[in-house]
Amino acid sequence: MRHVIALDVGGTGMKAALVGSGGELLHRARRATGRERGPEAVVAGILDFAAELRAHGADRFGEPARAAGVAVPGIIDEEHGTAVYAANLGWRDVPLRALLGERLGAVPVALGHDVRAGGLAEGRIGAGQGADRFLFVPLGTGIAGAIGIDGRVESGAHGFAGEIGHVVVRPGGLPCPCGQRGCLERFASASAVSQAWAEACGDPAADAADCAKAVESGDSRALAVWQDAVDALADGLVTALTLLDPRVLIIGGGLAEAGETLFTPLRDAVRRRVTFQKLPEIVPAALGDTAGCLGAGLLAWDLLDTEPTGTIPTTATPPEVTT
Repeated sequence: MRHVIALDVGGTGMKAALVGSGGELLHRARRATGRERGPEAVVAGILDFAAELRAHGADRFGEPARAAGVAVPGIIDEEHGTAVYAANLGWRDVPLRALLGERLGAVPVALGHDVRAGGLAEGRIGAGQGADRFLFVPLGTGIAGAIGIDGRVESGAHGFAGEIGHVVVRPGGLPCPCGQRGCLERFASASAVSQAWAEACGDPAADAADCAKAVESGDSRALAVWQDAVDALADGLVTALTLLDPRVLIIGGGLAEAGETLFTPLRDAVRRRVTFQKLPEIVPAALGDTAGCLGAGLLAWDLLDTEPTGTIPTTATPPEVTT
């Protein structure tokens, strides 16, 4: 069976898959990055993991993978296949595409940004399927974005397109590690909500999920924290939709797991803020934590000029998950 290798490298863990030509997940695996051993160990772990996937695919499907795709965080030079910088992985200027190509026997390798890869998958085979313009915004530790245009994701002139988390929504507000004050992700990310709720309820272990549960139970303190986050998020999103005019706005990440506890007030807040702008459809992401792997797989298939199409993928057989 024709397949490609896909890897989604995060700060603490790696997700990997063998992806069929229809976007189906044929095999899945996970392991730690080993970042505590240093950046060289992280790179070695990626190469070893990819080689194991190649061997598994050849053994199981009778042929080696046609290509490979890898999605990583940080600053990416997609044109030259270089992972320029990732603070949480500790690396700089890693020629990851060349290293993987050499390790995998000269198969074509695509290197992409993790959020843009996830957005690519959501746009093509997930919640944005069929939309010519979409914006994917995952709300996690921080906030990023992927701008989808006609089946591809825009990287920008320097690889920074979509950094909506650093749109200033509260001028003079909380300082951000980026150097600005009042950035969106300091008010509306899952980590920001966790911090605000921990302070409001007096429990340092409380997090955003706890806040959402308290909102659902009618806790006034939680409602205030939640509404502050929703208002900040709506301000940032209206700025984005004014600039980009997306047909679909896809919200993912940990905060989106609150479901309508988030989406009902968010849709209302965005609706109140738009004037001349066309209100996009605001929907939850559909692919969950498989989006990055699927996006890496799509990047690999694109190298072969074979774009998977279809509905949200399901595994052809029950997926194998290893640790």
